[in-house]
Amino acid sequence: MKKSALWILFFALLSNSALLLAQTEPEGIKSNSDKFQDYFYESLKQKGIENYDKAILALEQCLKIEPQNATIHFELGKNYLALKDYKNAYSSFEHATQIDSTNKWFWVGMYDVDYQTKDYVNAIKTINKLIPFDAKFKEDLTSLYMSTSQFDKALDLINELNESSGKSDRRESYKMQILSQGKYQNTEITNLIDQISKYPKEESNYISLIYLYSKNNETDKVLETARKLETAIPTSEWAQVSLFKYHLENNEGEKAVNAMNIALASAKIDSKIKHRILNEFLLYVNANPQFAPDLEKAIGYFDNDPEVNVSKEIGKFYQNKKQWDKASGYYEKANAKSTETDIETNLLLLQAYTETKAFSKVAKKAMDMVDVFPAQPQFYYYSGLAYNQLAQFKKAKEVLEMGLDYLIDDNALEINFNIQLGEAYNGLGDVKKKEFYFSKANQLLKK
Repeated sequence: MKKSALWILFFALLSNSALLLAQTEPEGIKSNSDKFQDYFYESLKQKGIENYDKAILALEQCLKIEPQNATIHFELGKNYLALKDYKNAYSSFEHATQIDSTNKWFWVGMYDVDYQTKDYVNAIKTINKLIPFDAKFKEDLTSLYMSTSQFDKALDLINELNESSGKSDRRESYKMQILSQGKYQNTEITNLIDQISKYPKEESNYISLIYLYSKNNETDKVLETARKLETAIPTSEWAQVSLFKYHLENNEGEKAVNAMNIALASAKIDSKIKHRILNEFLLYVNANPQFAPDLEKAIGYFDNDPEVNVSKEIGKFYQNKKQWDKASGYYEKANAKSTETDIETNLLLLQAYTETKAFSKVAKKAMDMVDVFPAQPQFYYYSGLAYNQLAQFKKAKEVLEMGLDYLIDDNALEINFNIQLGEAYNGLGDVKKKEFYFSKANQLLKK
């Protein structure tokens, strides 16, 4: 009986032992898992308070438990990168991609290191791994090609993205840089011709092509492209710029005027181009005066131009050709349109009045200007000259003597002052003073 009881007790203990062993093994595994989680959360906590060294130590403990855990290698990379330990950062990110190449963020980690270390050549290799995850990385690739002077590849990619995603300011800026090097222009011309063929209603392609042809002085191709643009988009304002020049060269005045008016009224066309159009039309009108009324209308488009007083510039054009009546008319318009009194415009106007012997106008305008600019001797001179011509010698003498007080280091003007003072005293019958001022003028002429 006792023996039987002993056997029963032995088997019971054996069973309990087995049960204990069975329970101990899972407990050991769970403990390992708990340790991993503890170390991992500790690393996140330390990283959160920027204790990157301690975070790295915790992650290294994680790796002892799970050496092929890609996430741990990735986290290590982030902490090394925060410490600017680029070599270890890159190695950690790279190890993560070797374990799991399907995780985009592991590759992003490598790209971040490449970018921060300015290793753009390697960055290109990395970014090409990222593009299958997200095509938007092609924008970065464009910048990398520019940074590494791979302009052929950059231009091809820019054109591809322009077609698939639309143009962007950054890409257009890159393209301008590339095309400033002449050897790439033929490639771009071919691309633009292809784009026009595919998308005939896209105005910007015609404009870019016209610009490149103009730069190469290929006038026939400029006009051909402009006519294609006009056919494809009859309302295009840019087409009129080239067509205007074409019509002028073929002496088609009315068609040129029509094209010019459309271009000048356009808000899209740069003011420099508009000024060029006006200058070309001015030359045409000089030879074809029947279009003068159209020139007047064209000038009206520049009334609010803050940079250039167009009427004044046209006045100068006619003055250089000694067409004084026309010059004075435009100077008068320039004064009427200007919000401020301009010394140069009024001096030019006084000269034009003098050439046409409009001395009453000279006298009035010059004295008006003396009131505004009392220290400008030129206005006293014109006033004295006009009063002499009007036989108002006393007024001439007085105003000329006043003006001499403001004359400084201007030999030519001083000569003219003395001549006019001699004329004034001659008119007043004072021969002695007349001879004095004429003699002084002669002495100045010899200097």
